[in-house]
Amino acid sequence: MFAIALKMLVEDKAKFLGMVLSLSFSSLIIMQQMAIFIGLMQRTYSVIADTPQAKIWVMNPSVKMIDDINPTRDIDLYRIRSIDGVEWAMPFFKSPIRARLPNGHFEICTILGVDAATFIGGPYKMLAGKIEDLREPHAVIIDTDGAFDKLATRPGPGMPKIPLKLGDIFELNDRRAKVVGICKITKPFLTQPVIYTTYKRALEYAPFERKLLSFILVHPKDGVDEKQLCTTIQRVTGLAAYTKKEFENKTVRYYLENTGIPVNFGIAVALGILVGAAIAGQIFFNFVTDNLRYFALFCTFGASRRTLASITLLQATYAGLIGWGIGSGLAALIGFLSRDTQLAFYLPWQIWLGTGLLILIICAGASLINIRRIYNIQLSTMFK
Repeated sequence: MFAIALKMLVEDKAKFLGMVLSLSFSSLIIMQQMAIFIGLMQRTYSVIADTPQAKIWVMNPSVKMIDDINPTRDIDLYRIRSIDGVEWAMPFFKSPIRARLPNGHFEICTILGVDAATFIGGPYKMLAGKIEDLREPHAVIIDTDGAFDKLATRPGPGMPKIPLKLGDIFELNDRRAKVVGICKITKPFLTQPVIYTTYKRALEYAPFERKLLSFILVHPKDGVDEKQLCTTIQRVTGLAAYTKKEFENKTVRYYLENTGIPVNFGIAVALGILVGAAIAGQIFFNFVTDNLRYFALFCTFGASRRTLASITLLQATYAGLIGWGIGSGLAALIGFLSRDTQLAFYLPWQIWLGTGLLILIICAGASLINIRRIYNIQLSTMFK
């Protein structure tokens, strides 16, 4: 009987195709928007993610997230190094800076200054040059987006851009900078070129301020609890100290609470759910209406009302699973094609599974609309 019910659904090609396409579109919208949202949130802490050596980040207590810079005193670095349980502590500089290209154009960049002895906080994947070359005079390393796009020069209107290469010279805050390397990094939330240099040279490039130490990167000794060490650092120095994961969550929470990103993506996901529910529900309602006589025929064969309700749920679920599969495939294809673009896209299994549950809920809702009609069906319907 259940096989016959599925054949009834598939044989009505127009309605079956309409249900599948509507649920596919709903799955695609939900998964795509959620994947872009998660991808954007991951980009907000890209600098933290690209610094896996630092288990603890220390900063001014007023700092709200990674891009909210309020420098501390240089002496705080030595105070932290003297704390029992700290294996090492390194300075880290982060600030926006203006770059002047050879053609006279300007570009706002993000400059990161790392310790010249250990390169803690430096780029993790070099495509050209070596990170040790940062010790050369005026040396900087640029990320791929900056070198091939944002900081590339265009000789004339309509002409292709000429990317930066090793040995090229440009200016940072009216000071000479020489490209000694090109690196690949996690794409940042703000699509600005990222420039690495040594900590001391970054201070020379940056506008003068009384305090210039942006963050202190700390690694605990073996066996020392990270959270306990954070508490000790806060008590001794009065600074804020967070584990790597805590600082990532703090940054994400700031964007969730202080920007319209969650609302915008939430509306898009809600629209995807409503579109799938409305279209699929209407088509399934029409399908049941057109096939009431067959449900009445099932009754004459001894099928109970509960069995008819199960058949209805099975038909909706069958269409939903096919639609979910098609939508999942399309979403994965979009992610694959956009892997090297500016589009933020991250599709974990939780989104894939959660979307499937939403689609099943939509299908269950579409079935509930018709269950009452099934329970009230009259045998005379098959003779009309």
